[in-house]
Amino acid sequence: MFPSAQTLNSAFKGTQKPFVAASPAEKKAFVAHSTVEVNSARYFYTCAAGGVLACGLTHYAMTPLDMLKCRMQVNKNLYSGVFDGFKKVASAEGIKGLFTGGAPTLVGYSLQGMGKYGFYEYFKYLYAGAVGEEAAAKYKTLLYLSASASAELIADVMLCPMEALKVKMQTSSTPFATSFVGGLSKIHAAEGMSGFYKGLTPLWLRQIPYTMVKFATFEKTVEAIYKNILSKPKEEYGKVEQLAVTFSAGYFAGIFCAIVSHPADTLVSKLNNVAKAEGESTGALAVRILKDLGFAGVWTGLVPRIFMIGTLTGLQWFIYDSFKVATGLPTTGGAAAPKKE
Repeated sequence: MFPSAQTLNSAFKGTQKPFVAASPAEKKAFVAHSTVEVNSARYFYTCAAGGVLACGLTHYAMTPLDMLKCRMQVNKNLYSGVFDGFKKVASAEGIKGLFTGGAPTLVGYSLQGMGKYGFYEYFKYLYAGAVGEEAAAKYKTLLYLSASASAELIADVMLCPMEALKVKMQTSSTPFATSFVGGLSKIHAAEGMSGFYKGLTPLWLRQIPYTMVKFATFEKTVEAIYKNILSKPKEEYGKVEQLAVTFSAGYFAGIFCAIVSHPADTLVSKLNNVAKAEGESTGALAVRILKDLGFAGVWTGLVPRIFMIGTLTGLQWFIYDSFKVATGLPTTGGAAAPKKE
C-alpha cells in the first residue's frame, strides 16, 4: 500500500534530518531522540502502526455507543434515549449484545487508521515538497486539508467492506450472522462485491470532511495552545504536558468532526439497511432515503455521536502521539511560542 522503503529512501536521500539525542540536562522537557528519520520510509510505517492502534482500539471501545447510534438512525422510535437504549439492549441481549459488530469494527478501523495516519504524514510531506518550503509554511491549513483528504480517500476503501458488515450486524432485527466470516460470506453471496462497496461514496462524503476537520482543527488548535495559552515552546514541556495538549486539542476537533459528518453518517447507516427497488441505483436510493428522512431526520443521533466522536478523537490523537513518543518521535503539531522582547 505504501511506497517501498527503497523507493522512499532513494527519493528522500539527502533531505532527512536525524534527531539529536536528548541532553541529560533535559530531564523534564521531552526532546525527540528516535533513530527513525523523519519522512523516511520507516517514519511513515511507524506512523501507520500508530494509526492502527489509535483507530482500532478506540472504535472497538466505542462499539456499544456506535451500535445504539446506528439503531437509532435506522429506527428513531426504537429507544427514547441513549441510557434507555443501553438498558434495553443489556436486558434483552446481555453485555455481548452491546458489542454487536465489534469484530468488523476492530478490523475495519485498524485498517482505516493505518491508511489515515500513515498516508496523512506521507501526503503532508509530499505536498509540502511539491509547493516548496515557503508556500507550505504560508498555506499550512490548506496543506493539512489536502493531505488529510487524500489519505482518507484511500483509507475508506480499506474500511468500507467492514463498515457494511458492521452496520448490517448492528441494525438487523434478527441476528445477521453468527460469525465474522459468516457475515462476509452472506453479503458476498447475496450482493457480490458490490455489496461491500455500495456505501463507499456516502462513506467518502462522511469521512473525508470529517478527517479534513479532524486533522486541520487539531493541528491549528495545538499550534494555538502553544502560541497563545502556554508560555513556552512545545519542546520545553515534558511528555505528560505535551500529551495533555494532544488530548485537549483532539477532543475539541472531534466536536466539529461529529457535526460536519453526521448527515452522511445517517445516510450510510440507512443505505446499508434498506433494500434497493428493482433497477434502482445507489444514487437514487440515497435521494429516496434523504427525502424520507427530511432535514430533522438526518440529525437523529447527533448528541450521542458528539460525545462518542469527541472522546474518540481525543483518545485517538492521545494514543497516536503516545506511540510516537514511545518510539522517540515528536508529538504532532505545535509551533514554538514567540520569544518575548
